[in-house]
Amino acid sequence: MALDEPKDTDNIYTLDNFQYIVNKDFMEKVKPIKVDFTPFGFKVTSGVDLSAGCSSCSTTRSCCP
Repeated sequence: MALDEPKDTDNIYTLDNFQYIVNKDFMEKVKPIKVDFTPFGFKVTSGVDLSAGCSSCSTTRSCCP
């Protein structure tokens, strides 16, 4: 998540006086996207399954070369 100016390739969503700018191609790959505000900052979740992980190690992070 970053501050940005809208481009022709973006969708713009306004919710609770916040404006969210999401690249159209990216949105198609990861939808739905959910943004929550927590006491520690923003939490972003999406339709991307990050639990698949890497088969060569025991973590869910990308550890493959």
